[in-house]
Amino acid sequence: MAEAVSYVPAIIKRLRKAFDGRVPLIGFGGAPFTLACYMVEGQGSKDFASLKKMMYSDPGLYHALMEKITEMSVRYLNMQIEAGAQTIQIFDTWGGLVAPHDFEKFVLPYTKKLIASLNRKNVPIIYFVKNSGTMLELVKEAGSDVIGLDWHIDLGKARDILGDDVAVQGNLDPSVLFAPHDYIEKEVQRILDVNADRPGLIFNLGHGITPSVPPANAIFMVDAVHRLSQK
Repeated sequence: MAEAVSYVPAIIKRLRKAFDGRVPLIGFGGAPFTLACYMVEGQGSKDFASLKKMMYSDPGLYHALMEKITEMSVRYLNMQIEAGAQTIQIFDTWGGLVAPHDFEKFVLPYTKKLIASLNRKNVPIIYFVKNSGTMLELVKEAGSDVIGLDWHIDLGKARDILGDDVAVQGNLDPSVLFAPHDYIEKEVQRILDVNADRPGLIFNLGHGITPSVPPANAIFMVDAVHRLSQK
């Protein structure tokens, strides 16, 4: 793995040195199911029908592929930890495409195996599944320390479901960053109010930032989080 993507551990080591302890460095990898979606489909898709067809019509092939992807992901993320990543985020953008019972059968076992196989030491694991509001109990079973939340579920309801023994990350709609600063600040305050001082909230967007967002708006959001959360 270190030979195949030698630039990954190299940049992690450079960043750790440059950060000099000022901020933690988060490692990153796709979850096995989301990686399988792109591998089988060969491109982006709204429903990833090719992967679902394999999943239902040829489960033996599907599970064989998932085992290989999971093993690859274990090696890839452990390499990042060894290089100095202080947290690992596992991104399952398409995990919410399937029904909860299919998530439990076809998705969850491989994420659980991935997380259980990581050399976690003191390295927290974040697991994000987009559109997972109807199956947060299953997402929690994966065994991560932090669960990422998109913007499709109320933060308070999500925390009631998950309990206080797991931290959460999210759940601002990325499109809010197109709004004027006063609206961004109101949304930041709303999320902080809904959380109601419960421990273990990492304020973040509910998915990746939109490329055309003005950088000044993202900076304003971060500053607003720092300022408002200290009140």
